[in-house]
Amino acid sequence: MTISGLNVVPLRIISDERGSVMHMLRADSAYFAGFGEIYFSKVLRGAVKGWKRHTRMTLNLAVPVGRIRLVAFDDRADSTTRSACLDLVLGALDYKLVIVPPGVWMAFQGLADGESLLANCATIPHDPAEAENRPLTNPPVEINWDVA
Repeated sequence: MTISGLNVVPLRIISDERGSVMHMLRADSAYFAGFGEIYFSKVLRGAVKGWKRHTRMTLNLAVPVGRIRLVAFDDRADSTTRSACLDLVLGALDYKLVIVPPGVWMAFQGLADGESLLANCATIPHDPAEAENRPLTNPPVEINWDVA
């Protein structure tokens, strides 16, 4: 299932015997929409962070370390994909950029043993007044977060 305005872009990893370079986002990319800040979120196996949606910020998400399940839900009134839910696994073995537009709910969960790392190159600096949070006990869509 797709969500209008949400894009998934395969990313390049350049590896040799010394390690890897993991590309994420370039200012000359067709999908680059501006720079506000970069932050990283560590998440432990089984832990869920979310639900959150932004009113102005576009998220550019990648997972260079570990594995994370990302769930996005579209309840925008004017969206052609209203009620669509996208459930993805991100990590170095399937390395990609997920571009989440404003108005789309998202939550994510650590799947790897230990810590996973989610990177966000946001289009605007963090502003708590432009985001809405919901607890896991009041989700915009029901999701089973059990980890096998």
